[in-house]
Amino acid sequence: MQSYLGTIVAAFAAAAIALFAVGVTHRVIRRVGRRSLLLAELTDHAHRSIQVAATVLAVQFAVRFSTGYAVGEQWRQALLHLLVLGVIASAAWLVASLLVVAEDTALARFRVDVPDNRHARRVRTQVVMLRRLTIAVIVVLAVGVMLMTFPAVRGIGAGVLTSAGVVGVVAALAAQSLLGNVFAGLQLAFSDAVRLDDVVVVEGEWGRIEELTLSYVVVQIWDDRRLILPTSYFTTKPFQNWTRTEAAVLGTAEFDVDWAIPVQAMREELRRLVESTDLWDGRVCVLQVTDATGGMVKVRALVSAADAGSLFDLRCLVREHLVAWIRDHRPTAMPRMRTEVGDAASNLAWQWVRPRRPERRLTDTEVPDDARVFGGSDDGDARSEAFVGPDEPAESRR
Repeated sequence: MQSYLGTIVAAFAAAAIALFAVGVTHRVIRRVGRRSLLLAELTDHAHRSIQVAATVLAVQFAVRFSTGYAVGEQWRQALLHLLVLGVIASAAWLVASLLVVAEDTALARFRVDVPDNRHARRVRTQVVMLRRLTIAVIVVLAVGVMLMTFPAVRGIGAGVLTSAGVVGVVAALAAQSLLGNVFAGLQLAFSDAVRLDDVVVVEGEWGRIEELTLSYVVVQIWDDRRLILPTSYFTTKPFQNWTRTEAAVLGTAEFDVDWAIPVQAMREELRRLVESTDLWDGRVCVLQVTDATGGMVKVRALVSAADAGSLFDLRCLVREHLVAWIRDHRPTAMPRMRTEVGDAASNLAWQWVRPRRPERRLTDTEVPDDARVFGGSDDGDARSEAFVGPDEPAESRR
């Protein structure tokens, strides 16, 4: 009876000593590492797993060395086996915690709350995918090691290895879709095709990548709905990525108006509008006539913004303002179907209407900068260079 009581006392004493040692070490590291991000992450995220691992290991040693009187007993073997399983599980938890600490420390160096965060989002995506993969591998290895501690499992190991080829073929056929999504997730993480917080257009919906796992991708749509897609979707089907190279994007607002529209006056009104709002990033402000068929003229306003959200609001503002401007200041340019009867000299009445303010007249060779997408500014020149063929001089596009 005293031997059993001594074993219990030894186990509790070992657990208390382990908890005390871990607690003291935790306090020292927290005090010393106030300015160290790695030590701060270690004390915050790995403290609990270190406590459990140290306690289980100490109890296991205490029980092993204090039960010498019961060598060969069934209960001693079962208890020691149970403690070995606990040591393996707690060690796996500790390794996973240390990996998470290392990954969080690495991620802290890359900020995603800055305008130019493309590289940071790429690294974050890759680290998150690696974290999920490494934790899964650690769990599988821990379970495998725990199973190998059972003699019965070791005994059938040869048979399992013999039939591994057949089982592998069957498993591959059964999990073809799952494995395809897993490999697609790894491809997305390291091919830089899509990253966390990228703004994309998929299935006709506009949103951002909220979560990226090995098997599925969560897209947060602009109206707070969530679109769940398998990772293989992004490797087999086309989609739009608005922020792959940079967050700044271009957007259009199109208008169908009458042939009487004063294009230059409308262009100047667009310029005044974008210069008065902080939604515009100052790069592109262009108004062009892109079509003139069917009795109406199609006018396209091309503007730029620092990010996709600002661009959406800017496009809506441009539409709202120019619609009101046409209605209030150029009512003759509103789209309509009409029959006009002129005098003997074919003069029409709308030609006699004086504009409310004098319009700036351009010479035959003068082209305003905000009438050209490819040229007229540094940004336009760069865009022209990007769309010139390999054997075509840039000057021929202007």
